Parts: sequence; structure tokens; C-alpha cells
Amino acid sequence: MNKKKLVVTTALITLLSSFACAAQEMAAPKTYPTGEVGKIVKLGEDIVNNTDTHPLTKDFVGNKLQCKSCHLKGADGKVGTGEGISSWIGTAAAFPAWSKREKTVQTLQDRSNNCFMRSMNGKRPIIDTEASIAIAAYITWLSEGSKIKMNEKGPWSEHNTKLYPKAVKHFKKIQKNATHENYLSGKEIYKNQCASCHGANGEGLAVFPPLWGKDANGNWLSYNTGAGMSKLDKAAAWVKSNMPLGQGNSMSDQDVADVVLYMNAQERASFDLKKRLLPKEEMGYYNSKVFEEKHTVESNFKALGLDLNKIKNGK
Repeated sequence: MNKKKLVVTTALITLLSSFACAAQEMAAPKTYPTGEVGKIVKLGEDIVNNTDTHPLTKDFVGNKLQCKSCHLKGADGKVGTGEGISSWIGTAAAFPAWSKREKTVQTLQDRSNNCFMRSMNGKRPIIDTEASIAIAAYITWLSEGSKIKMNEKGPWSEHNTKLYPKAVKHFKKIQKNATHENYLSGKEIYKNQCASCHGANGEGLAVFPPLWGKDANGNWLSYNTGAGMSKLDKAAAWVKSNMPLGQGNSMSDQDVADVVLYMNAQERASFDLKKRLLPKEEMGYYNSKVFEEKHTVESNFKALGLDLNKIKNGK
């Protein structure tokens, strides 16, 4: 083999090896822990698959979402092993971590329990209950072998830290310039690329989660206005990385921004932190320095200097 062919072959082997390593890194361990630890990990896995119906968590959920709705399955079929933003691989190794939102250093249980108030449109579970421990145990299992490095910037794994903050900053610039034309573009993109899975009116279809609105009984279907997915910049970062399913990073940045603009302009539950917390005597210590927080669809748009009525109606 001549020198040129050797260099090309070596480069190809290195590239294929890097792909193999990446695939291995974005996967759950091959085996569960034994004994009681294994049981709690499996319980956590059951909960993250069936959050809105599981006996231990259904009373804390106020919509039709599950943890797996955002923390997508990877090639191994496990919740939270997807390659995009919101993967749980390595997440436990980043905690305790700083949270700008709560203005405190948060534990992994803090972080996952807070999702129930926002993404699940429900109530915050009590720390150290069986459900809270089980969810943390499952996420910790996915982080086996990861190097411990507490995150001073935010409650994200090393993987998500590389992707998320930069993407949010990028999409914030785009969304600040949104117009009614972008909304109409997003409506068309949603109709052509999203409705087949998520429903014409955001109601969700089969195994695909709802994105907005209410059911026939007037119950909210999706995340509320306090969730990260309700924010125009954060949602765009997630969608760019993960959608269409299995084809992350295939849409243009402007198309992503437009479809998120349309999606998050639709009706959804407002967020009032005080109404999402259990009574103090039940909840125990709440690890936050923020005790008042409210959001609406209108305020989420206003946060980026946008007028919701102008965006939707052009006037």
C-alpha cells in the first residue's frame, strides 16, 4: 500500500472509530444493577415511560406528556439516550449544578421534580419519595462511566452543555426579529411536516405527544408557559436538534424558528409557581430562592420584544 492510500485508510478507520465511540457513549449500560438498586432503576424507567399514568406519578401530572416526550429514546430503545439536546447520558455526573432559574445549586432530584410543575403542567413531587428517587436512579444509571464534573453554568450534562446554551443564544437572535410572515410560514411548515405526527390542532396522535390545546373535557394536553419548551429560543434549540424524529439538524434554522413561533403562539396553560407547589407542610424544603414566578403565552413573546397579537394577526 502506498503512502497516500495508507493515510486515507488510517483517516477512514479513525473516523469510523469515532462514530462507533459516539454511538457507544449515547447508549444505556448493557445490564441493570442487581438487587434493590436494579429494582429502583427499573421502576424509574417505568415511570419515565408512563409518567402520566404511573400510580406513583399520575397525581402530579396535569397533561398527557411523559418524560420520554422530551427525553427521546436512542438506538437502544431507552428513554433519554437520544443523541440530541435533552439526552440524559452523563446528566447525573453534572450534579449538583447551578440553576439560574432557581438561583440555587440544584440536585438531580430538584431538577427532575421541577419538570412536573412545568413540562408536566402539574405539581412538584416531594423530594426523596420513591418516585423521585427512582427517576434519579434511572438517570444515574444512564450516566455510569461518565466523569464527574459539576456544572457551574447550568443544570445540563457535558453533552448538552456543548449544544444547548449556544443554540439558545443563536435562536434568540432569530426570534427577536419574528414577524407575522414568519408565523404564517411556521403554520405551513407545521401542516406539512409536523401535523402527521402531532395532529392538525397540536393534539398529538398515537404515540406522538400533544403540543398545545385542550381535550374534549377541557383538560390541558401539553406543557405550560413555564416550561423550557414554551420559550421561543429554548424550544427552537430542542426542535433543531431532535426533529423531525430521527432527522435532527435537517431543518433550516429559519424554518425551525418559524414552526416554533407558530407552535408556541397557540393556547396553553399559564404558569404560576405558587399554584404548582404543594403546601409547605407537605412539600418540605423547597430548594429555591425564587418563590414568585408567572408566565403566559403573551409574556413569553414579550420577553423577546414581540407582540403576540401582531405576530398572529399581523396587526
